[in-house]
Amino acid sequence: MLALANEGQVAARPQDAIKDPYVLEFLDLPATHRLVETRVEEALISRLHDFLLELGSGFAFVGRQKRLTLESDHFYPDLVFYHVKLKCYVVIDLKVDKLTHGDLGQMLMYVNYYDREIVGPGDQPTIGLILCADKNESMVRYVLDEKSKRIFASRYKLQLPSEEELRAELRRELDELQAPEVKP
Repeated sequence: MLALANEGQVAARPQDAIKDPYVLEFLDLPATHRLVETRVEEALISRLHDFLLELGSGFAFVGRQKRLTLESDHFYPDLVFYHVKLKCYVVIDLKVDKLTHGDLGQMLMYVNYYDREIVGPGDQPTIGLILCADKNESMVRYVLDEKSKRIFASRYKLQLPSEEELRAELRRELDELQAPEVKP
């Protein structure tokens, strides 16, 4: 506990660097069905310092809309960071709706591309993070399976949660921690 108080959380594994949910209240965006991904991305870039604080320690900004080319097709992950403590790239994709299996497949492609084309000697495998308005945990487990240790789907909130929402989230986290781990 003393080390945690003095040094903060030490990220040794990808799971240690990823939070769920992220609170993006500092963006001052309305929680509306008309919100589009580019608006969230532009707000994050304009408030990059605040976003880096919300992500946690160790994140360094690499770029936005970094083009990946596969034959003649181009793809653009929303944000790319490098985690200096974990020594790996972190590719972030933003989704304003509920997470879909297509979003997970797209992130899997981004992570595989970075691992095969960008990662250098001494780098650890790439982490993928999908920031979405809502997610289905079961779908994440079934789509990703063994890749789930490197690809994460985290919810974001545009306002701090209410007291009732905090209680429900704490109950969910406690239930998850107390559930016996299922071995494959």
